[in-house]
Amino acid sequence: MNELVFIAEESEEGGFVAKAVNHSIFTEGNTIDELKANIIDAVKCHFDEKDLPKLIHLHLTREETFAL
Repeated sequence: MNELVFIAEESEEGGFVAKAVNHSIFTEGNTIDELKANIIDAVKCHFDEKDLPKLIHLHLTREETFAL
């Protein structure tokens, strides 16, 4: 595998949560930089070194509700 995709969104409690697409990898962070570092740590724990992806795509989503 060369690439791994994460979907991240803002947490209701603050910070960000992220989940890998097609893998059971979840992590969180208070900032985007912390989230990226935690994603790297989580991926390294999930895969053997020889199977590590070369690239990680991070898709940030945001949901907002407002009155008309």
